[in-house]
Amino acid sequence: MRREDARLGQEPLRLVQFTRSFHIGGTEVQVLELLRGLPSSYQLQVSVLEDAGPLMGSVWKLGHAPEVFPLKGSLVQPNTLRQIHRMSRWLKANRVQLVHVHDFYSSILAVPAAKLAGAKVIVGRLDLSHWQGKARRLLHAQMTRMADHVIANAEAIRQLLIHEEGLPESRISVIHNGLDLQRFDARVAEGLKDTLPDTGGVPTVIHVANMNHPVKRQEDVLLALAMLRHEGTKLNAWFVGDGPRRPALEKMAHELGVADGVHFLKHRTDVPALYGQATFGVLCSTAEGMSNAVMEGMAAGLPMVVTRVGGNPDLITDGERGLVVEPERPAQLAQAFRRLLANPQEARKMGKAARGFVARELSLEKMVRRHDALYRQVAGLPPG
Repeated sequence: MRREDARLGQEPLRLVQFTRSFHIGGTEVQVLELLRGLPSSYQLQVSVLEDAGPLMGSVWKLGHAPEVFPLKGSLVQPNTLRQIHRMSRWLKANRVQLVHVHDFYSSILAVPAAKLAGAKVIVGRLDLSHWQGKARRLLHAQMTRMADHVIANAEAIRQLLIHEEGLPESRISVIHNGLDLQRFDARVAEGLKDTLPDTGGVPTVIHVANMNHPVKRQEDVLLALAMLRHEGTKLNAWFVGDGPRRPALEKMAHELGVADGVHFLKHRTDVPALYGQATFGVLCSTAEGMSNAVMEGMAAGLPMVVTRVGGNPDLITDGERGLVVEPERPAQLAQAFRRLLANPQEARKMGKAARGFVARELSLEKMVRRHDALYRQVAGLPPG
């Protein structure tokens, strides 16, 4: 997608992308897409807190050797100040004009370092800070206020920044995540990497999320399945993802009497192909930013059932591209599942509309183009 830029006579815009690491996650994937997609008028550099993660190989292949600024544990120690000053010197030495920082921990270093170095800084706010305690939220809000501009990836986050943190609207831009449909379709075409349980032709709902935090509410899916089972409606479930909560969820499935139709698939590298085998998808979290899991389900042409939180309503319009329910309402989930099962033609229509929305509104080209325009604006350069 990289394109030759017409501004060949101009100095390249010296931009640093700063993220915590390159483990597999929505933020890291979006950073990688920016590194791939930004035009040749940029001189790109990468910095991280940890030189780790399976996506690091892709960063190296793009010609980037990330500069590492390790926190080494708690923020409240002399090393944090040492890394801020070290990063400031590095930014000055490389004549960096703009830093885009993508997560909480990295922003603690990047924002003051950029200010000391005389560089502009953009803070990415990509979730509702639901995992942070009060002290961290206050610190994150302070770093965000110090930034020259803020990128939110969902309207709900923009509203939080305005109404809870007092940021002026003029300093916030909403740029949705992007998805490479061509690459996604290629992964679908590669097929399954491992076997799947035999569903016996019973419809299947798929839920893709980690099992680290209660916020993902896999419990509500299990309760909805039990309600459907009680009335004689058959529906299997695939839970993709893993974490310390899995044993308790497996126990709950047994206690509810639905374990024979609930399959915990753990981590899978063939999620696009899995979506292609499911009947519809669900994400019933109590808080979300812009969910890549929902975007991928939509790209696969599935109607998605989501909760009315965070960025989910940016993606799913109730009754058009899927169904929207209130969080922590398993009876509403059951009703949504029942509707999709009873109306397969309507479900297919929603899935087709979801796929079209991804192609139209969530393309990588659009995501990169909007970042490019904003970078140039914040750096004080003329539009491309």
